[in-house]
Amino acid sequence: MAVREKRQIEGALERKGFTCRVTDHKYYYYYSLAGKKTLVKTKVSLGGKPKTIGGDLLSFMARQCKLTTPEFLELVDCTMDQKIYERVLFDRGLSLE
Repeated sequence: MAVREKRQIEGALERKGFTCRVTDHKYYYYYSLAGKKTLVKTKVSLGGKPKTIGGDLLSFMARQCKLTTPEFLELVDCTMDQKIYERVLFDRGLSLE
């Protein structure tokens, strides 16, 4: 089962074009390379525990980002850059406008 540090996931999302808005959770909204807000978003709990995310929660975040779990891990581990991420979204028929 894959597990990643919450801080690692948050940092990777921000480096890949997601912007954080804090309310009852940390909501991450994806902005395309062209600077347009998209419909892609995910969220992370504000609580300090647990410090890691894995299993079903990791898979749920992947689906919110329109990725498979292995693809989401590539995004988090920085083997998938923002251009490749946008190509994956485009290939799946998601508008980035």
